[in-house]
Amino acid sequence: MISVSKLLPSDRAVWEELFRGYIDFYRRTEPDEMYERAWREFQADSRMHAFGARLDGRLVGITHFLTHASTSAPDTDVCYLQDLFTASDVRGKGVGRALIEAVTEWARDRGCYRVYWNTHESNATARRLYDKVADHNGFIRYQIELPRPS
Repeated sequence: MISVSKLLPSDRAVWEELFRGYIDFYRRTEPDEMYERAWREFQADSRMHAFGARLDGRLVGITHFLTHASTSAPDTDVCYLQDLFTASDVRGKGVGRALIEAVTEWARDRGCYRVYWNTHESNATARRLYDKVADHNGFIRYQIELPRPS
């Protein structure tokens, strides 16, 4: 059985292992400080939030998310599911779906207007799940990288 809850301080090492797996999947490299900052934010649970999925008591999946204002729904926030990752040995067992459902429930309980996320067009495995649980509305994302403050 899969259970989803907030990450506990005791989850720190496994969370980082999973998050590093996510960063590696997208062929990125991040400094150690990024992991430290993210963990502090998730433990504060005010601006950024994180859930962990457990299968038979083992932390096997993580998701990170946040809310922000929206011009198309000025009286309510939207929820951005920023990161979602599951251990490779449990893919296809419902862990990703359980994490998405938990974030959706969390957002609904807080009156959010929508939950949305991005994925790379080549991420066929994840897109099979996403196509079942959400609508792809055709938007394409562009971004401009800015230098990180020193």
